[in-house]
Amino acid sequence: MTDAPAPPTAPVPPAPWPDKPLDLLVIGAGFSGLAMAIRARQSGIDDLLVVEKADGVGGTWHENTYPGAACDIPAHLYALSFAPKPDWSRTYAGQPEIAAYLRDLVDRFDLGRHLSLSTAVTGAVWDGARALWRVETDRGPLEARVLVSGMGALHHPALPAIPGLHTFLGSLFHTSGWDHGVDLRARRVGIIGTGASAIQVVPAIAPEVGHLTLFQRTPPWVMPRNDRPIGPRMQALFRRLPAARRALREVQFRVREARAALGFIRVSRLTRLAEAASRHHLRRQVADPALRARLTPPYRLGCKRVLISDDFYPALARPNVTLETDPIRTVTPDGVTMADGRHHPLDVLVLATGFDVTASLARVPVVGRDGLILARAWGERVAAHRGVALAGFPNFFMLLGPNTGLGHNSVVLMIEAQVEYVLACLAEMRARDLSAIEPTPEAQARDLADLEARLAGSIWQQGGCASWYQDAAGRNVALWPGTVLAYQRAMRVPDWSEFVLTPARGRTRAAQES
Repeated sequence: MTDAPAPPTAPVPPAPWPDKPLDLLVIGAGFSGLAMAIRARQSGIDDLLVVEKADGVGGTWHENTYPGAACDIPAHLYALSFAPKPDWSRTYAGQPEIAAYLRDLVDRFDLGRHLSLSTAVTGAVWDGARALWRVETDRGPLEARVLVSGMGALHHPALPAIPGLHTFLGSLFHTSGWDHGVDLRARRVGIIGTGASAIQVVPAIAPEVGHLTLFQRTPPWVMPRNDRPIGPRMQALFRRLPAARRALREVQFRVREARAALGFIRVSRLTRLAEAASRHHLRRQVADPALRARLTPPYRLGCKRVLISDDFYPALARPNVTLETDPIRTVTPDGVTMADGRHHPLDVLVLATGFDVTASLARVPVVGRDGLILARAWGERVAAHRGVALAGFPNFFMLLGPNTGLGHNSVVLMIEAQVEYVLACLAEMRARDLSAIEPTPEAQARDLADLEARLAGSIWQQGGCASWYQDAAGRNVALWPGTVLAYQRAMRVPDWSEFVLTPARGRTRAAQES
């Protein structure tokens, strides 16, 4: 049986429930929410609360505990720059170590008194007369002058529309809700999907199951992971000499930035070179030419998320593993039936089918100025000004909002740039004695038009595939079409001409007139 992850070392006591409006309310205690809370406190904002629906901090890294769960960005680059960890145990950290790092942030930065776990937000409404947000939670109502969403988009499972799925009588669960009580030893296990979670789960469980059937719709491009332990001597060096750790992080950052700068986000010569490297990796690890053919993607590398693994291909070559590439007709009470009538009897069925990104962004009902509902504002296209702020939603900010994810580098870098941008907005509110701030519709429209123009020629739109980056209309609503450095430059200093500022005395004026 796969061991369940270790629980937090100590429970976090709930923060006192406020009886007056907060200066800042943060939703979510993953990387985004914790980073926002830490930097807000460091900037002098102490009247804040972080609410988290789960029973622990960590967001994605608290909830996704499936076997083999790990990050595909080097650990030193995946940590907050202002909260480094010198003793990462591997080049690429696993879920238990990342979750422990995030829990440690609560103690390191004394966030316990600002944190309310097991508290789900059920709605938020802007009160224009009082210039604050009225927020409903399952613990009670809250009011806050500024509302920051750190909810992210990778926490609502995407369930496949396969006939008969819920008629299955064996153990059925999504990777994000892994059932650690199910003993996989000698069982017939099916996994639907070949994305990031599947290529980690398959090698982790293949040695212990009786037989594993992997149902593949589209093969992924896979590159070598080259994961290595980081020994005690190197950890000690990073502790004694922080400059060495920073230098390593900078090299890791620059290498990944070069990929985007040299054309990785478009079909280019770099695309062809990367595809050749991936095919070489496949040839080196899979001897069977028929199996290799079924594992060769029919689209350009980068169109879908590029995966990294040293053990996925060898796992598929095991005698107790079957790769099934024909379409599924239906799930039955005892297994999966293919379009050609063949049947795979199963005891356990795992859905490695990712997350519903578009729906997650608007899952909590948020009502802005003049009754504008967020989901309705996003009727045609999920978008936000620079991925952070929304016209019609004063004093509301999103972290890792639309089109600020990355396909080449660490999203923690994007989070930090957004947190500093939000703090600059809050500082401007204090300096000018403002009651509200929001982007102008014109600025948001210009930002979106520029974004769409840059996305039009991207690998995600021109690479010959459909992916979870896209909405139902095929528009990329998830990824940033550029380098991290370009985004950091754009976010360094807010352009106040792009905002409407409302002075505390109640007279509204455009920022350019102030």
